[in-house]
Amino acid sequence: MAVKKKQKRYIKTISVSSGKGGVGKTNFVASLAVAFRRLGKNVMVFDADLGLSNIDVLLQLAPKYNILHLLKGEKELKDIIIEGPMGIKILPASSGVQELTAIDEFQRIRILDAFDAYDEDIDILLIDTSAGISENVAFFCIAAQEIIIITSPEPTAITDAYALIKVLFTRYQEKTFNIIVNYAKDSEEALETFRRLSLAAERFLSVSLNYLGYIPYDDAVRKAVTSQRAFIELYPNSAASKNIVKIAKKLLEPSDNVKGTLQFFIGNLLSKGTPRRQTAHAYSE
Repeated sequence: MAVKKKQKRYIKTISVSSGKGGVGKTNFVASLAVAFRRLGKNVMVFDADLGLSNIDVLLQLAPKYNILHLLKGEKELKDIIIEGPMGIKILPASSGVQELTAIDEFQRIRILDAFDAYDEDIDILLIDTSAGISENVAFFCIAAQEIIIITSPEPTAITDAYALIKVLFTRYQEKTFNIIVNYAKDSEEALETFRRLSLAAERFLSVSLNYLGYIPYDDAVRKAVTSQRAFIELYPNSAASKNIVKIAKKLLEPSDNVKGTLQFFIGNLLSKGTPRRQTAHAYSE
């Protein structure tokens, strides 16, 4: 009797990155995951800042195992995944492991095999990358179906977001970027921040950016971080929570993008080769 080949599952893969730290990226990812769950989607969050775990700390979780145990061949994917709020699946990173800041081809193959053998249903894979323009950030961005770049109205955040977009465009020909403005005092400031970033991208890179929305500066967010909870979970009626639900709904709208399986996402990591390390000229424009 012929063995039926396992069907590849459709999954929306979304990488979330920022040019610099301190713009609320991981906090955004945690609440976006909860928003997707409330919209009926099965969600996994992949903490792709592999050497410095963040999402488990933010959500007050204590994983027994992490990505390092997977890469060493000591555990399978199902053994290291932990459950977060509302049943979100979380793939935790390791903490303080410098060699994981740039994974090699063998490690990428191990991740591919692990995901290929994973049988539980996932509708959305959220990849919380590290900040900046490291090799790992590039790998996870170019493999994902959707790329979200988070910035804030702070000038350095805008400059560094532009630097990340420039690297992904000039070296990997990525042309589609979704922009989130965090910590904006109102919609006008958010739109002005996006306008400044968009003008630079169009002028120097010929890249059009998609304004996905903004998260207002909200005291509820600060309180939730102190409580180690996702702000949408703790303060569902806050302005920040209402906006993130709108963003989640936008991301669930039909897309022409065909990159849509777990195997495609991880397989892309293998097919792109090892990016050359970026130099300071990425910030020159």
